[in-house]
Amino acid sequence: MEKKLIAPSILSANFNNLGADIKMLNESEADWIHFDVMDGIFVPNISFGIPVIDHIAQITPKPLDVHLMIVDPDKFIVPFAQAGASIITVHYEACVHLHRTVACIKEQGKKASVCLNPHSPVSLLENIITDVDMVLLMSVNPGFGGQKFIEGTYNKLTQLKHLIENKNPNCLIEVDGGVNYQTGARLFALGANVLVAGNFVFSSDSPQETIRNLKNL
Repeated sequence: MEKKLIAPSILSANFNNLGADIKMLNESEADWIHFDVMDGIFVPNISFGIPVIDHIAQITPKPLDVHLMIVDPDKFIVPFAQAGASIITVHYEACVHLHRTVACIKEQGKKASVCLNPHSPVSLLENIITDVDMVLLMSVNPGFGGQKFIEGTYNKLTQLKHLIENKNPNCLIEVDGGVNYQTGARLFALGANVLVAGNFVFSSDSPQETIRNLKNL
């Protein structure tokens, strides 16, 4: 049976009461906690950085899924690893020497993941897929929460699943953007392993129930 993991994105959490939201996630069925790190250059938004991850790592036992939406991520892999990241995702579009970047993540003892923006084809991963632990497909244009799901993601997911089955069956597939009960059910059915949900979880009346329902899709 395929893994069905839920990684709530704290980009949508209440930063006036972040400790309480992390406590809520700790008590929920969430598998990972997802961090969208944005630099205002690679994506048109600025979010948070190493200090936030460092502090949250001290108050949660859950793996920290750190998505670096930044230029020149190589500079920051070691600091984010030291801050407590469990999984580090870099963008194919941001890495000049992707094999070197992936190797650096693994040298820190962390899981290495590569992300594709909506316009980037799955074929770009042909020569890196055997080296990564996970691929993250963006199903919205990165930079902001609450965006509408891009329908073409389903076809990309099918292509990616085929590539993984042929070359690296242990590689996980994560999808981020526009996840709800309808899109989530289809994504899991097509072979996704991890769903990132931000606005859908944190704006719901009962985030813990929403997380449980997503896991049971």
